[in-house]
Amino acid sequence: MKLENPGTELPFYQASSDEISVFEHAWKNRLPLLIKGPTGCGKTRFVVHMAARLGLPLYTVACHDDLTAADLVGRHLIGDGETTWCDGPLTRAVREGGICYLDEVVEARKDTTVVLHPLADDRRILPIDRTGELLQAPPTFMLVVSYNPGYQNLLKGMKPSTRQRFVSLRFDFPSAAQEKQILLGEAGCEPDLATRLVNIAQSLRSLKDQDLEEAVSTRLLVYAALLIRDGMPPLTACRAAIVESLTDDQEVAEALMEVISATFGH
Repeated sequence: MKLENPGTELPFYQASSDEISVFEHAWKNRLPLLIKGPTGCGKTRFVVHMAARLGLPLYTVACHDDLTAADLVGRHLIGDGETTWCDGPLTRAVREGGICYLDEVVEARKDTTVVLHPLADDRRILPIDRTGELLQAPPTFMLVVSYNPGYQNLLKGMKPSTRQRFVSLRFDFPSAAQEKQILLGEAGCEPDLATRLVNIAQSLRSLKDQDLEEAVSTRLLVYAALLIRDGMPPLTACRAAIVESLTDDQEVAEALMEVISATFGH
């Protein structure tokens, strides 16, 4: 049942555990998947990699407070004097037997997730009330959602009735060795630079007394590596790609820059 797409190069992804196997088994058994982990730890890249690996079309939705069920399923549009139906990304993924990935699903309105329930159990159906259709998801269709459990609050948690419909994977920041390999593969930087940036990340993540909402992500390290590889001075690149993305507080920013300066020997 696995689809091959030999003409497409796989996006780089450095596995940290058995997540590739879990994803493939969930897909083969027609099970939805929930991925939880901090911002920038590789959740989205993992899904992109797996879609390419399985040769499936991928529809990604960045969820937000104003996301409605119609944004996912579709709506009627008026143009040229007539009304036509336009499928949303969820409907297109079901029709094509692809993957629909809802990034940060807890940011969507509560009534939106109700649409997912019949797709996320053994029925695997998508009712489209406005057209009267009842779509049966083909075997290759997969529903994947993600969220950051460390960032949610009482108003933005995932309901147990929704969460328990999914096979779940927990992501975290990679080990130092794995993160170095990610920088080498993603940014194409020198090994010494990758080591320094990983050391910076390890140091910043260990800080307990700084007012940071989130830890430095692997994504930000890749940004810094790309800027430095392109000729930007390391401290300038790290301030722009890492520090200013982590905090708006000037004192906290300077404290973070001290750690970075010590790593680069300035």
